[in-house]
Amino acid sequence: MAETAPDHIDLGRHRDFERRSLERWLPNILFGLVCIIPLLAIFNVFGQKPKVEKVANPNGAATLELRAPVDVRGGLLFQARFDIHARREIKDAVLVLDSGWLESMTLNTSEPAPANETSRDGSLAFDLGDIPAGKTWRQYLQFQANPVNSGSQSQGVTLYDGNVPLLRLNRNLMVWP
Repeated sequence: MAETAPDHIDLGRHRDFERRSLERWLPNILFGLVCIIPLLAIFNVFGQKPKVEKVANPNGAATLELRAPVDVRGGLLFQARFDIHARREIKDAVLVLDSGWLESMTLNTSEPAPANETSRDGSLAFDLGDIPAGKTWRQYLQFQANPVNSGSQSQGVTLYDGNVPLLRLNRNLMVWP
């Protein structure tokens, strides 16, 4: 039985992809590109691996170490850990987080709970109380990047003794869609 094609159908072109090699491979190439995105996410290209950043007071009063990711994906739950090591007594330690920490982010929990939580010029301020010389205060904050949030935002942190700034750490967070 001879193969007959309907009118206006060229079997070589339409069924066998003759002279259409790109159209034959294009769906496979596009599928491969779609598969690369989750593969890159598995290898932490889009974030969540924590980065350790450290800053010290020039007068030697304290050091602040922040362990938190600098790249996250929308919807991701992540943790930020602040270690404040007092070289001298800090009578009224206040940790102030710039507004970028809460812009399109959800603060789920803070452990241990600060003595007081207030606002300083639109920034979140945690009153940690007294930190004796030679001791370390460790503060954990758990966040979630809202799924509609994407782009870069500033997340500076300042440590005060009362109203006197002791040190500042500047960083940026990249939120991937």
